[in-house]
Amino acid sequence: MSTENSTRETPLHGIHAQLGASFTDFGGWDMPLKYGSELAEHRAVREAAGIFDLSHMGEVRITGSDAAAFLDYALVAKYSKMKIGKAKYGVLVNESGYLLDDLITYRIGDEEFLIVPNASNTPTVVATLKQRLQDFVGTQSPGADARLSDESEDTTLIAVQGPNSEAIILRALDEGAHGEFGPSTTAADGSAANDAAVTGAADGVGDDSTVNSTGITVGEAVRELKYYAWMPLTIAGIDLALARTGYTGEDGFELYIPNIAAERLWQTLTTAGVDYGLVPCGLASRDSLRLEAGMPLYGNELGLETTPFDVGLGRMIGFKTKEDFVAREALAELGETEPARVLVGLTSEGRRAARAGASVFASADEVGAEGGTAVGTITSGQPSPTLGHPIALAFLDRGLVDPGTPVFVDIRGKAHEFTVTQLPFYKRGEK
Repeated sequence: MSTENSTRETPLHGIHAQLGASFTDFGGWDMPLKYGSELAEHRAVREAAGIFDLSHMGEVRITGSDAAAFLDYALVAKYSKMKIGKAKYGVLVNESGYLLDDLITYRIGDEEFLIVPNASNTPTVVATLKQRLQDFVGTQSPGADARLSDESEDTTLIAVQGPNSEAIILRALDEGAHGEFGPSTTAADGSAANDAAVTGAADGVGDDSTVNSTGITVGEAVRELKYYAWMPLTIAGIDLALARTGYTGEDGFELYIPNIAAERLWQTLTTAGVDYGLVPCGLASRDSLRLEAGMPLYGNELGLETTPFDVGLGRMIGFKTKEDFVAREALAELGETEPARVLVGLTSEGRRAARAGASVFASADEVGAEGGTAVGTITSGQPSPTLGHPIALAFLDRGLVDPGTPVFVDIRGKAHEFTVTQLPFYKRGEK
C-alpha cells in the first residue's frame, strides 16, 4: 500500500486512476481530490449519493475481558457502558489534556472494540494507546486482559453518503445475489452477540423472504439501523461491518472490509448506485460537506493547542461516570476556567470567502490598521455550494460568540463582514 517515493496508496488507487481522479497528498497518502468537478460531487451527496474511498483512515482493535476497562482508562469518555452494535464519537488527549485526535469507536462485542483514528494521526494514536496499555496492564490494573491490534494496513473503508445511500445498500444486496447478517462475535457467556441472525436472498429493495423468529429480514435490518450504530453484513460474498456513520451531514454508511475485497465491493456498490445518481467523490467535496455540517477537522479546528473545552466537547469527559483516567486532573484544571476563545460558525452575505489562517476583528476599522487587535482566527472557510454564500469556522473571543454578532475578517487586507451563526450551517432536509 505504498509507492517508491513513500507516498502510500489505498487498494482502490488503480480504480481512481481509471476514473480520471486528480490526486493529492493527504497525511502521506495519495488520495483522490476530485474526479471532475468538486462542486458536482458535493451536490451529488446532498441530492443523491456519493461514494468515497476512506482507506487512509486507521483501524485499531482492542480485545480482551478488560478491553472496556482499558478504554475507560485511556480515553476521556466512558466506554464500558456502550452497547454492542453502537458507535461513539470521542477524543484522545495527551497527559496535559490537549487533543491528539478525535475518534470513532465501535463496540463489536463484550470484549471487543474497533477504534478509527484519522489517517495522519494513526501512528500517534497507536503508539499512545500501546503505552497506555502497558501502563494499564503493568501498574494501573496488574494482570489485566487487554490487547491491541493495529489493522490499518489490512482494512479498506468505503463510504456511501447521501439521501439515496440506503437504497443503494439495499440494491447492493441484490446485485451480490444475496445478503446476510448475523453474529460476528461471541459474548462473554458464549452466546451470540447478535441473536437476530438471518440469511436470505434480497431483491432490489432489500425485501428478502427469509426471516428469523423475530421476523427480521436483511433489508429491514439495514433500514432499522440507527445513526451511530453498526451491523455485520455480507454483500456479494464479502463479510463486512456496515456502520450508519459519516462526515457529510447526510444519511450514509461506512463499510469496513479486508483489502482483498476492496475492488469487488467498490464495483458492486457503483453498479448498485447507477439508478440512484451515485458518483465517486474525492477529498475536496468531503471537506466542503463536513464544513457545511459544522464538523471539525484535525489540523484545522482540532490540534495539540486545543482542549475539548475549546471546541464544545467538554461534555463527553467522564468526570461523573468514572473514577480515574489519563489526564483527569489536567482536564479538571482546564475546565475550571472558560476558554478565552471558542469555536464558532461565521456566515457572510458577500462573495469573498474567508480562508484558514485569516484574522478576525471586532470592527472594520481595525482591519489592516496599525495596532489593530485580532479577536479570532479562521480555521476553515469556503463558499457553501448548498447555501450559496461563504461560511467559515473560527476561534473567536468568548465575548463575541453570541449568534448575530457582526465581526470582520481580513481578506487580502480588506475588511469583510461576517456574522456569528449557530452550528451546523446545514441540516439534512433544510436549506
